[in-house]
Amino acid sequence: MTSHILLQILVAPVIASIIIFLTRHKIGKKAGWIASITLLYTTALLCIVGLRVYKGEIVLEKYVLGPEVSLNLLADGLSLPVALIINIICIVLALYSIHYVDHRIELIYGEVDKRTWLIYNTRFFLLYLLFPTGFMGVCFSTNLISMYFFLELLTIIPLYFIMAQFGYSDYITRYKVALMCLFWGVAGATLFLIGVLLAHTQIGSFEISELPNLAGNPLTFWIALLIFLGLATKLAIIPLHVWMPWVHAEHPTCIAGLLAVYANIAAYVAVRVLILPLHEDLKVFSMPILVLALITMVYGSLLTLAQTDAKRFCACSTISQLSYSVFGIGALTVLGIEGGMFYFLSHILGKAILFSTAGILVYTIGVRDMRKMGGLWSKMPVTAILWISSALILSALPPTSGFVGKWMLFTGAFQGMYQDPTGLVIVIVAIISTILTLVYTFLTGIRIFFGPLKPELSNDKIKDPPLTMSLPLLGLAVAAFILGVYPKPFLALLHSVIGLL
Repeated sequence: MTSHILLQILVAPVIASIIIFLTRHKIGKKAGWIASITLLYTTALLCIVGLRVYKGEIVLEKYVLGPEVSLNLLADGLSLPVALIINIICIVLALYSIHYVDHRIELIYGEVDKRTWLIYNTRFFLLYLLFPTGFMGVCFSTNLISMYFFLELLTIIPLYFIMAQFGYSDYITRYKVALMCLFWGVAGATLFLIGVLLAHTQIGSFEISELPNLAGNPLTFWIALLIFLGLATKLAIIPLHVWMPWVHAEHPTCIAGLLAVYANIAAYVAVRVLILPLHEDLKVFSMPILVLALITMVYGSLLTLAQTDAKRFCACSTISQLSYSVFGIGALTVLGIEGGMFYFLSHILGKAILFSTAGILVYTIGVRDMRKMGGLWSKMPVTAILWISSALILSALPPTSGFVGKWMLFTGAFQGMYQDPTGLVIVIVAIISTILTLVYTFLTGIRIFFGPLKPELSNDKIKDPPLTMSLPLLGLAVAAFILGVYPKPFLALLHSVIGLL
């Protein structure tokens, strides 16, 4: 079981996807369970690796693919916690999807024969399993070309086809939004690739471990700028954010949480590829990153406050929330970077719950307009608890993981800017901007779940969803509260790598 353990984690979802494809006419709803069990297995493997890494071991597996391209896989204190939290989210959303995909097929394609239904159902899950493969590849890759491949895998295959075939809106709009997702994803990855190729001309290697050799090189500024612009596209930093409200809102809700992971994982790549190997050379970027992150925080929050569509509300909030991790990382202090990474993990937990809860509302009520909702606490108490839990996490209130992350990243930002009056003002304004998250998450929750019940919502069909949808989400909420109360193991892992700065 522990032989080639990282490779197993990477390949197991692909094998499960192939099995689903080959048996697609027979397995029916079992496709969702096959996906979930596979991810439970890989999560168990990640826990085994996690124990080894926590004890101080670095797990490295080498697989040579060509003269300069390898599939070397590294699990250390930075990649392991990121991979573990992402994989847990993948399990939860796989379970959530079992009922939700059935609902989407019915809404989009109407009454179809059993064979057609099986084709669409299995197609979703075989595509879905490419997400954890892509995420694990990004987390564990030590080779820049391998990392680029896994970033592109996420863009070209599952995001495009799932959006086009299972997304919201009409047929034409779904494909337009899928193409938008494809174009922006490829654009960001291409900028990343150009920066990588330019780095290769200077150091003669694609290995991340060789990037410190760029320190002091006149071209390092341009290499870092190209890579950062590519990642900023995925992080939806203003003015590269315009794809996010469309793509994030129109994707099927059962993978919207994974799209948040896709955007957030660029913060991990920035730390791994730029900040750790080239920390001193990146100081010129610190202030511009902080300013752009602050603008994005405020703009994203105000944009969210203006929304009446439940899914677009969640999509716009992602723009704002992503920028907090970027803010911490941009401070370039150890505490700021660790806080930014910890908040990244907190955000994807909270956003998976929030988006999935919005999906439950749309699934149950049949409308996306939040103005047509109200008083739903009496009909959907579990769903209300889920919304409140996500609001607590994203608003960074104690004792959630969000509070720990923001406390660290803002403290780290103060450490980096205490001698710069302009920098101190930026940090203070950023802290004040967190109030906007508190306002839009709780105010919207109050409007949806409290007050008098809307007459049109009084029918018996409106109730909490099946347990396979709600219980896993409650598990994510519990995980976020545990990380808030006892963050030490995860912080120790992060510090074992980032603390070397």
